[in-house]
Amino acid sequence: MSVKRYSMGLDSSTQSLTGVIIDVDSGEILWQKSLDYAVDKRLNRFGISFSDYIVPPRVPGEADQPPRMFLASLDALLADWKTEGVDLSSVAAINVSGQQHGHVYLNGRAPALFASLKEKSSADSDLVALLGDAFSYGAAPIWKTSNTSDQAAALRQGAGGKKAMIEISGSDSPLRFTGAVMRRVGQQFPATYRDTWKVQLISSFIPAVLCADPGVPWDFGNGCGTSLMDYRSKAWSQTLIDAAAAGLPGGANALKDKLPGLVPPDSAVGRLCPYFTTKYGLSPDCLIAAGSGDNPQTKVLIESDLLSLGTSFVNMVSTDGKTMDNEGFANAMYDGIGRPFTFGCRTNGAMVWDRVRALHGIAKSDYAPGESALARHNPGTTVFMWQPDNESFPVSPAFDLIRIGYKSADLNSDYGGIIDFSLAAVYLTSRAFAPESKLPLFATGGATASDQIMRRISAIWNRPVVAIGHVGAALGSAVSAAVALLKAKDAAVDAEALSKAALPRGRRVDPKPEDSAAYHKSGGYLERIRDAYKQAVSSR
Repeated sequence: MSVKRYSMGLDSSTQSLTGVIIDVDSGEILWQKSLDYAVDKRLNRFGISFSDYIVPPRVPGEADQPPRMFLASLDALLADWKTEGVDLSSVAAINVSGQQHGHVYLNGRAPALFASLKEKSSADSDLVALLGDAFSYGAAPIWKTSNTSDQAAALRQGAGGKKAMIEISGSDSPLRFTGAVMRRVGQQFPATYRDTWKVQLISSFIPAVLCADPGVPWDFGNGCGTSLMDYRSKAWSQTLIDAAAAGLPGGANALKDKLPGLVPPDSAVGRLCPYFTTKYGLSPDCLIAAGSGDNPQTKVLIESDLLSLGTSFVNMVSTDGKTMDNEGFANAMYDGIGRPFTFGCRTNGAMVWDRVRALHGIAKSDYAPGESALARHNPGTTVFMWQPDNESFPVSPAFDLIRIGYKSADLNSDYGGIIDFSLAAVYLTSRAFAPESKLPLFATGGATASDQIMRRISAIWNRPVVAIGHVGAALGSAVSAAVALLKAKDAAVDAEALSKAALPRGRRVDPKPEDSAAYHKSGGYLERIRDAYKQAVSSR
């Protein structure tokens, strides 16, 4: 009789903690559960606003969450699974996804407090009570942070300018990246910064708790999201550390001491500590992997290119580990098992499609009229643009709706036009780092249920498109946990086969020649929308 081997993936996102458990040998999803921070009574007591899930900011652009909430959510999820009869004893490996760039600040008491988790008696308490005093800064800055313009500029300048910054780090020093935020915290609160013993990314903080080691290393995949790592060498960049630490207490040496080491994201960093084995019945042999960010762990599920169509649109392109976006709109990363990719995120995504339908009196959840309108609208025939929010992909200001070549606000032209415009903006901005390919492009998100939207994606990218189920970072983490387990046992690893088993591929849509021509021909839609977009943003 074969021994059951399960792997667990945990995703600590902006709004929830989600867990997925899969069978390592078959890839079958066995259990999954998500706890919403604003809804769950065990988690909504830490001071977040229930509208945006952050602590009310003291200044514009500040975006923090309470790290004690992360601890409480871990207890709550495992307690629920234990109560529901989930076979936690067969979980052989755990890996973690954390909202990228988010991080916590640990004080000098952290080593002793974390060590208490190694005592079986700790199971009589809870994680908030045991570790609640381990933080030098009572908040965890997350990816929404945007008040770091000066700090991001200092990193860019210290690197030698935009070109040098991209060449070293793979990104153009975005505001939300961890290094810029750490610099701002150090400038605002020098005593707090001085008292910080180690900084842990959210994706490494949870593994640190699981194995009772507050000094666990970061993975180099999430290290890419710090503006402090040399992308190609996968090591801390002294140039960037010097720039981030200039004028801070202790200088570069102090900052470097606060940073853990860097390892591959599917490395084992420890075994599960007695707190969890005693309290929840997990195995003491359970391996804990290094963890990674939500984008890297999501990308684990697809070896090829992945287009995610959600509130925002994320285009993840597999690369050779050398290609960068020299425009600085996209970011070079490594996924949760160490494969290189580059991703760009367009803020104005499917929410704009909802707003266009609303202009015509269609409810957000009523998709049928929009699908009928798309069927009546020939791809690439209407120039309609709307960018309600400031955009980073490409960097450009918000602007109101623009119709070119027609005036009557009919649903067919408006809805067909906004679908074409949104997808074309992602495609055109991605060309700086995404080589042309005839391999299938995988697409996920609710919009992939639309035959007409899939038709347009295949024609704009001029390649086959394959719809897949809902891609989640928790599922990607479960797959990368299985990979880490097999690697640790020197067993053969086929991550793609495991991913296919966990996330079956759906229907394939091939581009129609007449649609591709409408977009790509000389003087066609892509040329026209590129020129119209430049004019729209330059006039703002």
